[in-house]
Amino acid sequence: MNERLQELYDSVLNGDTPGARAGVQAALDHGIEPGNILNDGMIAAMREVGRLFEEGEYFVPEMLVAARAMQQGLAILRPYLASANVQSPGRVAIGTVKGDLHDIGKNLVGMMLEGAGFDIVDLGTDVPPERFVQAAVEGNANIIALSALLTTTMPNMKVTIEALKLAGVRDRVKVLVGGAPVTEEYARHIGADGFAPDAGGAALVARSLVAARV
Repeated sequence: MNERLQELYDSVLNGDTPGARAGVQAALDHGIEPGNILNDGMIAAMREVGRLFEEGEYFVPEMLVAARAMQQGLAILRPYLASANVQSPGRVAIGTVKGDLHDIGKNLVGMMLEGAGFDIVDLGTDVPPERFVQAAVEGNANIIALSALLTTTMPNMKVTIEALKLAGVRDRVKVLVGGAPVTEEYARHIGADGFAPDAGGAALVARSLVAARV
C-alpha cells in the first residue's frame, strides 16, 4: 500500500481524528485519486475495524472513535469524490422506528455504513412509516435501515415494511433491520431483506444487499 494511504489507514483504524484529516489532505496533495483514498485508505480501515469488533478485539468505544475519525477525513474528501464522480454503492435511509427514542446504536450503524462508502440519510428517532416511504420515493434510498431497542416498538418495523408495500416501492428497496431485541428469525418473519446483530455486521449485510440488487 502507498505510504500515504497506509498512514491514513492507520489513523482511521486507531481512531486518530487529526491524523485522519491530515492523512486525507496529504494523500490529495500527493496526487492520489480520491477513489483510491476512499477505498484503500478509509473503507479498508473500517472493514478491519468491523473484523476486529467481530473477533472481540475491538469494542463499541474503539469502533466509535474509528468511525468518527473516518467521518472527519471524509468531510475533507467528499468534495473531491463528487468532482471525480466517484459513485457510492447506494443510499441508506436510517432511523429508529416510531415510538422508540434510542439512537446510539442507530448512529453507530450509520457511521459504519458511511465508512463502507454509502450515502447516509439519517431520519433520526421516532420515525413514522411515512417518513421511510418518503425517503424511498423522494430520497431515492436503495436501503431502508430500521432500528429498534424496545420490544414494544419492534412491531413498527413490520408496519413500516407494509407501508413500503402499499406505496408500491417495496420491490425497489432493501430493508435492513437491527437492534438489541431483534433477531434474524424476527427479521425473516416480518419480511425484511437483511438482519445485522451489530454495526460492523450492518456494513457487510448492506454491501451484500446492493450486490444482490445488481
